[in-house]
Amino acid sequence: MITAYLNILVVFAIIFLGYMLTKKQWFDNHIANVFSKLVLNITLPLSMFLNMTQKFTRAEFLELFTGLALPFVSIIVTFLISMVYSRFTRVPDTRKGSFRTMFTAANTIFMGLPVNMAIFGEKAIPYALLYYICNTTFFFTVGIMLISRDNPNNRLEKANFSFEKLLKQLLSPAILGFFVGILWMLTDMAVPKPMIDFSSYVGGMTTALSLFVIGIIIYQTGFKNLKMDKDVAGVMLGRYIISPLVVYGLSFIIPVPSLMLKVFILQSAMPVQNALPILAKGYGADAEFATTSLTYSIILYTAFIFVILTLFF
Repeated sequence: MITAYLNILVVFAIIFLGYMLTKKQWFDNHIANVFSKLVLNITLPLSMFLNMTQKFTRAEFLELFTGLALPFVSIIVTFLISMVYSRFTRVPDTRKGSFRTMFTAANTIFMGLPVNMAIFGEKAIPYALLYYICNTTFFFTVGIMLISRDNPNNRLEKANFSFEKLLKQLLSPAILGFFVGILWMLTDMAVPKPMIDFSSYVGGMTTALSLFVIGIIIYQTGFKNLKMDKDVAGVMLGRYIISPLVVYGLSFIIPVPSLMLKVFILQSAMPVQNALPILAKGYGADAEFATTSLTYSIILYTAFIFVILTLFF
């Protein structure tokens, strides 16, 4: 648990650094836009590729493949609940896609993997990555499409729907990097070391740049404007109550080994994805809402982790 809290403190420290550098006028809105483009189009795709080719082998992936059913179905069910909830509570159209994405998708690598390793050890890694595959596939396909629809200009284009537009939305650089990584891993071919080094150096900037952008947005928004409203509270409900309960409930229908279930529950109850504010900003969605939700989800995680461990373990 100490390791888990240290990981949370690292997140806050990098966000705070971005905040202070903005206050000192080292960073500004132009820098935030540059960082956003860099993450979305270069560092994040390379990070996705590296994660899939270096954290899995073909044999491990195929052996674990049968365990995909529970996280896959749980994410679908949680997403359907988010749709009903957002309609019932009248979430504005300008943040509905971001709301449903944050309600459903978790931060399964930067927060999820270290926390699971701190609690269960390295034996949890394959199961944590299994949930990560389903979570990331949802986030970078359905999630990105939903976030882009929060932009009023993109919503106007719905009337002129075409398969080409849909394909362009789904085949974002990040999801291409993810799927190329899966295909490469399935071939069982070794990734050349220069390619690993390049992807590691450049892709390794993803987390820091993403958190810097969050710090910039928080400074520009102002702490006094990071207010808990019904929509932010709804995101917290999805992240820390609905999502883990759905996984737990489905385990009676889709049984999995005890350790796998515990890892899935922990993965489902992680904070909002770090990349969400960057995606919201990049697609012209409500970046302030995304930043507020992410900030509150990280703060509240320090309390909810104890609740989750008490209830399910």
